[in-house]
Amino acid sequence: MREIRELTEQELAQYVDITANAYPGMKIDNAEKKEHFRERITKVAQDPGIHYYGLFADGEMQGVMRFHDFTMKLLSVKTLVGGLGGVAVDLLHKKEKVARDMVQYFLQHYHDQGACLTALYPFRHDFYRQMGFGYGSQMNQYSIKPDSLPRGSSKANVVKLTADDKDEFVACYERLLARTNGLMEKQDASLNGLFESPTAHVMGYKQDGKVRGYMIFTFRANRTDQFLDHDIIVREFVYDDREAMLELLTFLHTQADQVNRIVFVTQDEQFYFLLQDPRNGTGNMLPSVWHESNTQGVGLMYRVIDMPRLFAVLAEHDFGGQTCHVRLALTDSFMPENAGEYGLGFVNGRYHPLSATDQPDITISMDVAEFSSLITGAIGFKQLYHYGLADISDTAWLDTVHRLFWTENKPLCLTSF
Repeated sequence: MREIRELTEQELAQYVDITANAYPGMKIDNAEKKEHFRERITKVAQDPGIHYYGLFADGEMQGVMRFHDFTMKLLSVKTLVGGLGGVAVDLLHKKEKVARDMVQYFLQHYHDQGACLTALYPFRHDFYRQMGFGYGSQMNQYSIKPDSLPRGSSKANVVKLTADDKDEFVACYERLLARTNGLMEKQDASLNGLFESPTAHVMGYKQDGKVRGYMIFTFRANRTDQFLDHDIIVREFVYDDREAMLELLTFLHTQADQVNRIVFVTQDEQFYFLLQDPRNGTGNMLPSVWHESNTQGVGLMYRVIDMPRLFAVLAEHDFGGQTCHVRLALTDSFMPENAGEYGLGFVNGRYHPLSATDQPDITISMDVAEFSSLITGAIGFKQLYHYGLADISDTAWLDTVHRLFWTENKPLCLTSF
């Protein structure tokens, strides 16, 4: 008989063993490293929004995972979103549906907690897509020469931020969150780890004591035989306005004497317009003359777990100013209770549930994976229809349905978990 429950502090050492074996690339490969990792996650577990769980069979721990209680900006509203990380299965119990059972528990847990949406970074996209998770936005990685970035007239307001600036740092991020679909509120554990890190550098644009922009970066050595060849890896770049952005970029521009390339990790699809030379140094070219500028990755996936609650959360959201009655036929093989037909009414963009006597103008149908991508703004309805991933009973309504779910900004996520 399997049991899934939150782990005690004493059980975290076994959590470390399972994690170390499941992810050998983490190099938790000796007693000292395991103890250091155990101490770190014990500290992380003190965050009230982070929980460590294990799956047990006859008292034996066979799998582990980590839950995050996130507050996320979904389109125009904030809502609880469950985050799943650190899924690991004991080597002796692979292919025994341990991970499947843990994911099922995770989804039910956050359904019971009142969430309508969950999110995770997949180790294999196909595994989680079969469970109803849909793709989010892509991540881009640029590798550019420092002098390819804009250089303004000054970087006088750029300073190194410390733990004393944490409140202003968070306030700057919160201003971005207020206007950005997909962002998640920062958790205490990640903030504390950031300012305690010996390798992370947090540079801020500070004016009149207020942090109006910041970036987080690390150095990466390119060679082991000498100490002069480094890159800067920019993992987070946040700003209130163009003045803050330009001074931060000017700071990076002026690092050319010490730094070979600036590696930007960004979900900004138009980032290359900033650059004098967007080529990434590989020399690769796509036919006929398309120079390689960046690499892309598909990471974060989303899953709707409660349809009625989802639309209750979005009651004040403007669905494109549209007026129509829609029947949504949703398939969901992993959570059958989430599947079914939903009557969605919209008047000037405001949602209301259709009554039994209301007649729909149109019926649309899709799987929960595609709907999860649609409702978060990762893809538009027209694209889903053209790819054969969604259907509509009358294509005369295609533009209307597309405008219902269209959002100006795809979901942005700066949170690793």
